[in-house]
Amino acid sequence: LYYFLLLEYEAEQPQFPDVPESKHGSVSLEAGIWQPLRMEQFCSAPAADTGVQQLFPTPEAAPFPEPPDPKTCSPQEYLEYYIFPVLLPGMAELLHRAKKEKCFERKRTKFIACDFLTEWLYNKNPKRKDESFTEFFSIPFVSDWLKDHPRPPIPLSLLLSEEEASVVIQSFWRGYRVRCDSEIQELRQWQKQLREDKNITKRVKEFWTKQEAK
Repeated sequence: LYYFLLLEYEAEQPQFPDVPESKHGSVSLEAGIWQPLRMEQFCSAPAADTGVQQLFPTPEAAPFPEPPDPKTCSPQEYLEYYIFPVLLPGMAELLHRAKKEKCFERKRTKFIACDFLTEWLYNKNPKRKDESFTEFFSIPFVSDWLKDHPRPPIPLSLLLSEEEASVVIQSFWRGYRVRCDSEIQELRQWQKQLREDKNITKRVKEFWTKQEAK
């Protein structure tokens, strides 16, 4: 849904062939109950960084209305003035990272969108402007939650890069081809017969039984 919203947003951007990119006007983002937002409101939020500002240009001279009272304003005004200016830049960065992680090309990836957005919003909080970057698992409320609700480990197939996965697959294939060789098959058959004749498994079991009895 976020991806199609971004595509719809870019398709609705007006073209200005004779005006520099930095002087583009505001662009409306209409989807469902969303009303048009002024781009100066969108990019004036502390959460907007350089990459987002390039994606959503800010007009040089535009009046900035007085923000409404968050306790008495309507839900629509609260969303437009206090939620969207912070959330939409994070969603834009989320889409770019998802594209980089090839989420639109593969059915399964190691990328977790909620984790990325949580980390982004936490580090872009104006109250933490002078603090260092904090990774997702080092965020206090995240670490406290995971203590009581541990996650299952991510499968190795999602952690490997394409190069690492190709090495594993090629190694397995080479081993399979070697095991298919007639001489190797004969050797493996001889080893199997030797284990059966000498009953190695039984001897090992008896050995450990004696050790435990001591």
